[in-house]
Amino acid sequence: MKRSKAHKDATTKVDRDKLYSPVDAAKLAKETSTTKFDATVEVALRLGVDPRKADQIVRGTVNLPHGTGKTARVLVFATGDRAEAAREAGADIVGADELIDDISKGNRLGEFDAVVATPDLMGKVGRLGRVLGPRGLMPNPKTGTVTPDVAKAVTEIKGGKIEFRTDRQANLHFIIGKTSFDERKLVENYAAALDEVLRLKPSAAKGRYLKKVTFSTTMGPGVPVDPNLTRGLTADLDG
Repeated sequence: MKRSKAHKDATTKVDRDKLYSPVDAAKLAKETSTTKFDATVEVALRLGVDPRKADQIVRGTVNLPHGTGKTARVLVFATGDRAEAAREAGADIVGADELIDDISKGNRLGEFDAVVATPDLMGKVGRLGRVLGPRGLMPNPKTGTVTPDVAKAVTEIKGGKIEFRTDRQANLHFIIGKTSFDERKLVENYAAALDEVLRLKPSAAKGRYLKKVTFSTTMGPGVPVDPNLTRGLTADLDG
């Protein structure tokens, strides 16, 4: 992939042989962002798990204390009073049979970032696995996206709730904000997500659990973060 001069210049500011503290990594990620727009700041973790085994898949959700900097677009599969409650909570798209049919044809896929469904519709929504699954959008009771209280789910997602899951290479990605966030907000969001990832460590996982951490921005270079730093992450800012 051909890189722009701005990207190459930004890359020279990152010492690939150094493990930065979360605060320094957040500062450097902001400094090396090469976009003119308010770029997203993302974290990538490499975990010591075997995602081929069901008991070692790490999947969960967390409410970021400062949100993601973006209001997620939420699609809700519901009928009757629950559909109306979802709309009142701010759901962007609400429907049932016709909507399920539309999504099954691959339509409207770029119009939402999260999907919520009531339990009674999951028999039908389940058919969308091949469409929503690869995009990480399939509703799941474990992440609170299959629930009779769709209004609460919509409110949480709109408020900055994120979902994460290990991929086939045992990597896990999540957003911690925008480059317009100050370092404290980025690090506090990272700390909240990291705490949940650590809490979800599978008992079957052996050896080192948190192997590698990288901060990056949209189209920006990766900044290596010390995976041993998991507590008191804002100490540099509090001093």
